[in-house]
Amino acid sequence: MSANLKDSTTQQVIVKKLDIYIIKQFGLLFIGTFFICQFVLMMQFLWQHIDKLIGKGLTMDVMAQFFGYMALFLVPQALPLAILLSSIITFGNLGEKMELTAIKAAGISLMQVFKPMAVLCTLIALGSFYFQNNVGPHANQQLTQLLMSMKQKSPELEIPEGVFYDGIPGTNIYVQQRNLDTGWLYGIMIYRMGNSFEDASIILADSGMLQSTADKKHLALSLYSGEWFENMRSQELAGAAAVPYRRETFWMKHLIIDFDSDFNLADAGSLANNARGKSLAQISHAIDSLNLAFDSLGMAAYRDAKPILFDMVSEVKQPAVRQEVIIDDDSIAGNNKTPPTVQKPVKPKAKYGVAYNKDPIEYFQSLSDERKRTILGSIGARIASEQTNLEFRQMMATDNEKVIRQHQIEAINKFSQALACIIFFFIGAPLGAIIRKGGLGVPIIISVFVFIVYYVLDNTGYRMARGGMWAVWFGKALAPAVLIPFAIFVTYKANRDSAVFNADRYRALLLKALGLRTARPSYAKEVIIEDPDYNADKARLQHITTHAKAYAETHKLRKLPNPIEVFFRYQPDEEIEDISQQLETTIADLSNSKDKYIVSILSRYPVIATKAHTRPFNNKWLNIAAAILVPVGVFFYLRMCRFRRRLDKDLKQIQTHNETILTRFSELSLAT
Repeated sequence: MSANLKDSTTQQVIVKKLDIYIIKQFGLLFIGTFFICQFVLMMQFLWQHIDKLIGKGLTMDVMAQFFGYMALFLVPQALPLAILLSSIITFGNLGEKMELTAIKAAGISLMQVFKPMAVLCTLIALGSFYFQNNVGPHANQQLTQLLMSMKQKSPELEIPEGVFYDGIPGTNIYVQQRNLDTGWLYGIMIYRMGNSFEDASIILADSGMLQSTADKKHLALSLYSGEWFENMRSQELAGAAAVPYRRETFWMKHLIIDFDSDFNLADAGSLANNARGKSLAQISHAIDSLNLAFDSLGMAAYRDAKPILFDMVSEVKQPAVRQEVIIDDDSIAGNNKTPPTVQKPVKPKAKYGVAYNKDPIEYFQSLSDERKRTILGSIGARIASEQTNLEFRQMMATDNEKVIRQHQIEAINKFSQALACIIFFFIGAPLGAIIRKGGLGVPIIISVFVFIVYYVLDNTGYRMARGGMWAVWFGKALAPAVLIPFAIFVTYKANRDSAVFNADRYRALLLKALGLRTARPSYAKEVIIEDPDYNADKARLQHITTHAKAYAETHKLRKLPNPIEVFFRYQPDEEIEDISQQLETTIADLSNSKDKYIVSILSRYPVIATKAHTRPFNNKWLNIAAAILVPVGVFFYLRMCRFRRRLDKDLKQIQTHNETILTRFSELSLAT
């Protein structure tokens, strides 16, 4: 009893020391790989926004803020990649140094070795979630604000080609072509707006250059070979029907535009819909507010659109008239039995909110052509107006739905990126234990490949969910749904010591699937212990030759087989198996021969595939499934036809080599 307790206590001490050792190895590698991954991601992000930094004259404090917020923004993305790389290296080193084998020999399972690192990675995942929910939103908000401010600085570097640039207040500039080396602009069109559209001016120029002044408060615009059109509307001419304008043709014109091109932080109010700059509570509140606002807009649109149909139908309504009897004293005195009547309009019974006394279509057909055109024109204009209004509201609804989806995506993203830390550990650690290669060579290749797969799946799901083609939960669950089964698979294989990445095994499967084979090895021996039985070998060679000829004539291997017989009515082929078995026995015996010529003939014999020419699989139901799946069935049918032709050729070669060896037996009198 005391001995067992002592052994148990000793093993617990060993496990604790082992846990500390593995955590220490993993922790040091994690810190190093985290900074490497952070640096790579920062360089990639910097390269995307390099055009907003170059030539802007930004101060060191602005650049320090930019790099600081960028580093904080990329921390959640660097953590999963760092865990993946460090876990592969950690267990790769343990396997390469045979430490993992010693741990298993001590009776400690691989899952027990994974346990302390799994707990540590879970804590890192929780820290990642807390970081994304509290620190990340502020960093993203500040980084986005900095990028907007950098974009507004020195606008002469930002004017694009082929579109109107409105970054300068009160001025829209169109540039047909830019020379990035010299800074010259070609094909310039400028719209300068005053207090109203009537005060606008248009400037056309063949070329020009836009630069900031030394005080960074104005823009100097130099224009060459152009025209200036300007309205001359003034207070004195406010009541005039026509607006006079001025036209000027110039060879060179210099303009000074008020613009503070020094670095100033942009207004953060435009970032109200930035979902990445919000925590979970803020996202939930924003979604509720957006849904409430959009629902109210939808109800208002419904109330506005409801009476449209009735208003258009009312264009053809006709007031109703009824007969009303008025009896006066004269009529009574004259005993007039037919009292006079007068016509008075009365309001008929309302139907759908519009009063009718006859069918609108019948009434419309009774109108004159001019009245019909008037009514149709009015209805057509109303329809066009309402169609434009509906299209505008549809555009607003589409944009609003996109904003809501963006908030929902970011809410799920905070959980998915934290979950990626755990997923990548259960991918990296088993892969390191299976591959057993440490250092930065193979682990980096595998890490980059796994991360690229994750990035492609996650980015595809994000874009499809953002565009509304997929549900938000489906798009964000795409990457975990693919990687979690893979993590379970490699963890299971590593725990059972399976050679998942055995290159020779996969090479053999590939050669078998494609019908390729290796050459028969040479049988030359320096030391021969027992001489071959030439008489038995002669009998077997003659038997093989006879059966090979009969088999080739009976089965017609050059003809296409019946697909029904192949996939649904398989019959075992024992003749080829018997021929192959006798041939291998004869070759093994003759390999002990001292005659070099006979030994050289043995290496020329083909290796016979005994079953591939009869059906695709050994299992009956797999053959039926291959037949149902037409592309798969066609592949295996063509593969089987190839094996049949090759078997026909192999049988002929076997007969030829048998005759050669039998002739050699006769020459040397090796068999009676």
